[in-house]
Amino acid sequence: MRKSEDEKDLDVMDKDLYEDIDPEEMYELVQYERQKLKEKQQEEKQQKKTIPKWIGWTIAAAMIIQVLAILPQTFSIPALEFIKTSAKLMQDDTVKEYRKAVVVIEGDDNKGTGFVISSDGYILTNYHVIEDQFQITVAFQEEGLYSGEVIEEFPEIDLALLKIDEDGLPYLNLAADGDTDAKEENVLFIGNPLQFNGIANQGDLIGETKLDSWHQPVYMLDAPVYRGNSGSPVINQQGEVLAVIFATQKNDQHGKVGLAVPIEYFQQYTKNSPTAD
Repeated sequence: MRKSEDEKDLDVMDKDLYEDIDPEEMYELVQYERQKLKEKQQEEKQQKKTIPKWIGWTIAAAMIIQVLAILPQTFSIPALEFIKTSAKLMQDDTVKEYRKAVVVIEGDDNKGTGFVISSDGYILTNYHVIEDQFQITVAFQEEGLYSGEVIEEFPEIDLALLKIDEDGLPYLNLAADGDTDAKEENVLFIGNPLQFNGIANQGDLIGETKLDSWHQPVYMLDAPVYRGNSGSPVINQQGEVLAVIFATQKNDQHGKVGLAVPIEYFQQYTKNSPTAD
């Protein structure tokens, strides 16, 4: 049974936790900031023509500081590109449906991503997102805020299973055990990177890598993965979750890559679990 608004308030720890972003506003923000930077550069060039060099450099430095102060700290040029791509993706109706199942996971001093894997409230996230957190809030795009309970922990594969008291939730399907591929183009992932929530982006699975602290290989993701993407589902073109993002790595061959836990590892740990829908 769905909770009433009064009942939901009992679980609310931060009513402003989920700050959704309209895709059109995101795109306009990108264009606006780029135009401001262009205007500043043009103004700088004009001033260089009319005043001594040392004064021009002083003013230019002041302008750069001003622009950096205006832009959020996370708005580097790569971040702007990632936002632009996301704004386009989030216009897609299928992506909009996927986003409904992706949540913000917030503890006492940590924040990450999770996603619903069954309509009765089971949620998958990274173990390091909920580790040592005494209270856990689960925030939905449309369903509101809930108090989450940790059901199972799998620190060996950096995953954790949560549960909230709710039914009829939107959820994502997991790829069948043994039916995932370490190389796949145009995968989608949705999470809460930087200072945003519910952001969709895309990339390619480019193979596996072996970590010193892991017994099993993990997937590498050639995509703009940022802090806060921990727990983000990696979704194939059939709408199935292939993996869960948990970290980034500077790879000798590929440069910076995202790292993701193959979903089959979770399935192998929970074959007898009653969480399936």
